[in-house]
Amino acid sequence: MDKRRKLVIDCDPGHDDIMAIMNALAHPELFEILGYTTVCGNNYVDKVTSNLCKVLTAIGVDGTVAVGYDAPMVLAPDPQPAAHGESGLDGPVLPEAKVRPVAEHAVEFLHDVCSQAAAKGEKITIVALAPLTNIALFLKTWPELAGAIEEITLMGGSRGKGNILPRAEFNLYADPHAAKLVFASGVPIVMSDIEICVECGTEHALIDGLKGQGKVQDLAHDILQFFSQYGRRRGLSYSPVFDLVPVMHMMHPELFTEKKCRVLIETEGAYTRGMTIVEEAKEEAEANVTLVEHCVDNEAYNRYFMENLKVLDEMVKEKR
Repeated sequence: MDKRRKLVIDCDPGHDDIMAIMNALAHPELFEILGYTTVCGNNYVDKVTSNLCKVLTAIGVDGTVAVGYDAPMVLAPDPQPAAHGESGLDGPVLPEAKVRPVAEHAVEFLHDVCSQAAAKGEKITIVALAPLTNIALFLKTWPELAGAIEEITLMGGSRGKGNILPRAEFNLYADPHAAKLVFASGVPIVMSDIEICVECGTEHALIDGLKGQGKVQDLAHDILQFFSQYGRRRGLSYSPVFDLVPVMHMMHPELFTEKKCRVLIETEGAYTRGMTIVEEAKEEAEANVTLVEHCVDNEAYNRYFMENLKVLDEMVKEKR
């Protein structure tokens, strides 16, 4: 029996999305990646889809890519070139894409994957690294298929300060109405927020050391060199690679502590749009989220990160 977790990765690549994807690809014995769904977030959906297809082409990996929504449910798109550049993935030189998106919309792809899983008595895991538009509209359209989702493990939210507004994290800020729907859906949610991502920050010396180590590691180096500019300019020795955390939590749960929480989403507010109100659940029945609370060993976390890139490099070499 195949015990691998069956993943759909919902993303808006994005430098940190690509690190998450590379790390998942490095372990086919743990994960079967059923496909990737893209959504407007870090940049417009056409750009983030192109970025994903180019990276998969660059490392010689095929995959099913389904294009999702080009705008949030209610609000206007708000791309972030300051963080990710005008392309959404500035830094590396990427080849023209040979991987092409399928004709099927991302939400229809989720429908098909969940229907097939339900028919076999299986469940999928959605790795949500972007605004939750695709997932919310899938759950709204086919609520009867929610039971086919084992969990949604996401990067988003915060317990305190935000990174786009004083009290909001970008992924949930970008489509707070979608976030509210998903968090109220009853589907099990594992939340990796800003705080845990900062705890897991990667030393710039490790990023610098990737250069010249192999095709995948060179690409990761060029991606992370750009992404880490924000921290380097501020004199920090490390940068959080936000979207990596949910994937690493699935691989190495022993590196983390967790807490059952009740999380509410604020949809309005000049300072709080997309804010997560995180309350420790007094009783488990009150909880709608498992919060990834603390990283107990940052050194081990980042050692695994670097090892995974090396493993993927070896896999790519063997395929050539």
